[in-house]
Amino acid sequence: MKTTRLGKFRRLSLVTLLGLVAARAAGTQAAEPATALTSMVRELDTQVFDAYNTCNMKVFAKFFSPTVEFYHDDGGASFDLKTVVANTRKFICGKVRRELLPETFSVYPIKGYGAIEEGEHRFCEIQTGKCEGVARFLMIWRQARGRWMLTRVVSYGHRAMTDAGKAGAMGHSLP
Repeated sequence: MKTTRLGKFRRLSLVTLLGLVAARAAGTQAAEPATALTSMVRELDTQVFDAYNTCNMKVFAKFFSPTVEFYHDDGGASFDLKTVVANTRKFICGKVRRELLPETFSVYPIKGYGAIEEGEHRFCEIQTGKCEGVARFLMIWRQARGRWMLTRVVSYGHRAMTDAGKAGAMGHSLP
């Protein structure tokens, strides 16, 4: 059976087209779990910080591993849940409210473990309502036995928000 140039071209075109369709389908499938993970971690973030902002320490504590490591550039390091909850009660409750800056929010999967959440948040004084502080954060979520919990938290780059542009460290304008 003799193959013509046109026949070879058609087969090559068909193989290329099928390859592109398969690659596109694989890319869509890979993006769907990442989108679901991002949505789920965003919801976890909302739940953690709703408890934080309302000083519901019982609910707040449920999101952390008993051996959580918390690193704060100004406040130091803590290496257990009891200290994280006590420090939150002492330094946060009734004083400040945390707000996520949504445009800085990112989530990355950790194969066989969980996810990394990163972004920026600002802090608003409860008495005045003024939002004058901003910082970056990195949180490591672990999924074990169907439960998600924070194992590491890093809060850093704390600084005053400036009136000129109110830009965060990641280069985004603050709302």
